[in-house]
Amino acid sequence: MLKEKLETILNELDTWQFPAPAENMPHGDMPGDIVLISDALIPHAQTLFRLLVKMMKEKGDEKYVISIFGGSGSGKSVTTSLLTYYLNDAGIKTYAISGDNYPRRIPEYNDAERLSIFRSEGLKGLLKENLYSKENQAVLDDLWKKEIDSDPAQAEQYPWLAAYQKYGREALRGYLGEEKEQDYNQINWVLDSFKKGNEKIWLKRMGRTEDARWYDEIDFSDTDVLLLEWTHAGADQVKGVDIAICLRSTPEETKAYRLFRARDGKADSAFVTMVLEIEQEKLDRRMENADIILSKEGEVLRP
Repeated sequence: MLKEKLETILNELDTWQFPAPAENMPHGDMPGDIVLISDALIPHAQTLFRLLVKMMKEKGDEKYVISIFGGSGSGKSVTTSLLTYYLNDAGIKTYAISGDNYPRRIPEYNDAERLSIFRSEGLKGLLKENLYSKENQAVLDDLWKKEIDSDPAQAEQYPWLAAYQKYGREALRGYLGEEKEQDYNQINWVLDSFKKGNEKIWLKRMGRTEDARWYDEIDFSDTDVLLLEWTHAGADQVKGVDIAICLRSTPEETKAYRLFRARDGKADSAFVTMVLEIEQEKLDRRMENADIILSKEGEVLRP
């Protein structure tokens, strides 16, 4: 029984021996993901392990959904791997899933949709403010080719561009991390199925091409904890989370991480900078939903 396991761990928590990282450590189920364990994050994961054991014992449930959210580069993947490893080693059967399997579009198409929303709504904004003209469209055509139409600095030369950027940004805010971009209903179905005790659940897999979509049936018959790792795991739309963990980071750290990973060839563009700023605004608000907040330096900011 999980309660007895937690009681045993709590009695030994001050002297608990964590296993050393191993090559076969578990990680999220996003196809193609490779997790490289950072020594700097090991003490962070150990801190979270201790907090989680105490919280789970206080709640007294038999199954737990735990979420870990934060920006890119906040350490979600590594921390999830370490936590899953530690919990399993302690006899608490844990399975980690990646929310990155649950967007409505593959990354290439989603990036295109984001840009399309920004530009189309920006143009509508110019019309609404009576600022649209053939001359301004010609300027936009040039800015689009250079991919700098979202750069605030350009509005200094073209004051009307501020309205275009304002309306485009507002529309983008209504898309990023919302229902039109992320399939919250499906992820909630998975969490609900787990909490109901369904022994087998079909989990979505999604690669980076349109034909890379499938489902794997996973056996959860003896699983105690389902760990959801996802940028949007702290959103209000995610239902059924028992303990939410936020790994706090800044847009600058996220951009540096993307450049390091070469995840996006345009990671330092004005548009990506805008996207990261909007995502950070939402992450800052979603921190209110967190039971545990851990800083980049490993400081416990909550509880």
